Amino acid sequence: MSKVYTAASMSLDGFISGPGETGFEHLFAWYGNGDTAVQTANPEMTFHPSAVSAEHVRSLFEDTGALVVGRKLFDQTGGWGGTHPMDRPVVVVTHNVPEGWPREDAPFTFVTDGIESAVERAKAIAGDRAVGVNGGTIARQCLDAGLLDEIWIELVPVLLGGGTPFFEQLGNAPVVLEGPVSVVEGTGVTHLRYRVR
Repeated sequence: MSKVYTAASMSLDGFISGPGETGFEHLFAWYGNGDTAVQTANPEMTFHPSAVSAEHVRSLFEDTGALVVGRKLFDQTGGWGGTHPMDRPVVVVTHNVPEGWPREDAPFTFVTDGIESAVERAKAIAGDRAVGVNGGTIARQCLDAGLLDEIWIELVPVLLGGGTPFFEQLGNAPVVLEGPVSVVEGTGVTHLRYRVR
């Protein structure tokens, strides 16, 4: 059965974006602070992290069979132009299917009946591979519903002082995690993995 994980670049003070959706130049700097190329499905988007981080990203890409994201991220990225950079099918949690979607040529499934249904659909798509869910509201909903197996943190040495936390207003806090079960030190980032008990 597919495991369900969430992963996000996070500041030392726990934020995945700064005040007013800022700070991304710090949170994602590690994607471009090395000399090892990592290709994505978007030919105009090639990452250049350190060799250690490149191996981490490639492994994440290979292990993931489907993604679950919220409507906000889908809208902010414009549906990634029709293909997510990981080149994986995406299940979008939304109250309403956006106008013009779904398109036959784009690998998006829109789910309007909640996070449980979205994760179930993503697991069916992923098969034996993992399901990745985006941080913030979607990750919190999965954790509260008992659907999340692992939390991956790309810990970046910056203090943002506010913004969007990785997890906010958990319904079942405190949540005790196992680990870290993996610690990988990249350049400008520490890749941490924890298991949800």
